[in-house]
Amino acid sequence: MPRPVTFWFEFASTYSYLSAMRIDAEAEARGVDVIWRPFLLGPIFKAQGWDRSPFAIYPEKGENMWRDLERRAEKYAIPFDRSAEKLFPQNSVLAARAAIACLHEDWGREFCRYVFRAAFVDGRDISDPGTIADCIESAGGLAQIYMHMAHSHTQKNTLREHVDEAQSRGIYGAPSFIVDGELFWGDDRLEDALDWANRV
Repeated sequence: MPRPVTFWFEFASTYSYLSAMRIDAEAEARGVDVIWRPFLLGPIFKAQGWDRSPFAIYPEKGENMWRDLERRAEKYAIPFDRSAEKLFPQNSVLAARAAIACLHEDWGREFCRYVFRAAFVDGRDISDPGTIADCIESAGGLAQIYMHMAHSHTQKNTLREHVDEAQSRGIYGAPSFIVDGELFWGDDRLEDALDWANRV
């Protein structure tokens, strides 16, 4: 039996967007179960001594990242609008809390993909409650219910627990994939992680 893969993602992460749009189809083709786990990179960056994304700290790295994202999006036929750069990096706290609630539903992953599309295709502010409410409704949920849940202490505490767990597992960037303690980092390691899950 293939082992499950935990997909650690951050809604403000450009490469998490690519993985979120690809992972379910790639996993299904390999018979691998995927556990979606939203978290925040901010506290992890802070622990590394950074006050913001390294793509913002190092302009050359940031410029190359955006061009690389364009190339990879084209490669996988994933829609992408570089105007998303204007809002980067976005505040993803509300989106992550909502995702923790929504991922208990069968439409939860679709909600996550709507949030990513809002950020990286439509150029919308994902810290805006209106944007998140629209994503919930588009995915098939009732915004009034899940927006209320997103602001509850339960979701806030769970998100903090996710961040703590990510740090304890040595995660330093997103997306990350964990298979039986093995850490794979980056969208370009997605297939490697899924293949590892099938190793005997």
